[in-house]
Amino acid sequence: MELTKTDTAALPLAPGGYAFPKTPFYRALAPQICARKLALGTEHAVLLSADGTVYTWGSGSHGQLGHGSVESQPEPLAVEGLRGLPMGDVAAGGWHSVCISAGGDLYVWGWNEAGQLGLPSRCLRAQAEHGSAGEAGCAVVPTRQEAAVTQEGEGSEVFISIQAFPALLDLPEESEMKKMSCGTRHTAADTCAGDLYTWGWGDYGQLGHGTPRSSDQPLHVEYFTKEGLCVLDVVCGSWNTFVLASERAASFE
Repeated sequence: MELTKTDTAALPLAPGGYAFPKTPFYRALAPQICARKLALGTEHAVLLSADGTVYTWGSGSHGQLGHGSVESQPEPLAVEGLRGLPMGDVAAGGWHSVCISAGGDLYVWGWNEAGQLGLPSRCLRAQAEHGSAGEAGCAVVPTRQEAAVTQEGEGSEVFISIQAFPALLDLPEESEMKKMSCGTRHTAADTCAGDLYTWGWGDYGQLGHGTPRSSDQPLHVEYFTKEGLCVLDVVCGSWNTFVLASERAASFE
């Protein structure tokens, strides 16, 4: 159908512009996939099925699909590294992915330039050595060239640039995760005990530690504990973090 001048006259668009109402693109999932939750990154998608299987597709340039490579995937493909381990939740950041198992364990994969996976980041360690709190020396936009090197070792320490398959994140003992969320380059997760942990890029204060510092290790957000608050839910924006909290009941103490 061709829109007439009358059809477009009232539309709040730029001079000479027009709008064409078009049905959203539709593509059916494979019959064996019964979707429970969908999370979207900048260039990839993560789907959690009803049976706890994780499927990913889209761009894989920074390992964000978790298939062990940096290749893209046009169709939903099960993450083999998690086969047989039912997941309870999934989240996607700009170029990284996170999921929580039914038992409360956290698995991460994808880009780790700002420590958003909670794994050692060369960029952040270099900043710490030079006393820099900014992003100097760190790439903001991922490139295909960066994908060529996924790990770099110096002495006994291994730095992770890209984690192309799921890795179990080492968290403090007795920290059973309940919910997590991803920003473009940071991650937040709350525990069944009502505590909040954040890590990744923190230059805008999105980690909540009272300082604009990034971290490649999950750090406990002390504010809520000091204020006697129990974290019930957390949602990350691109560069910020929102938390739902209530007064800490006796059962959480």
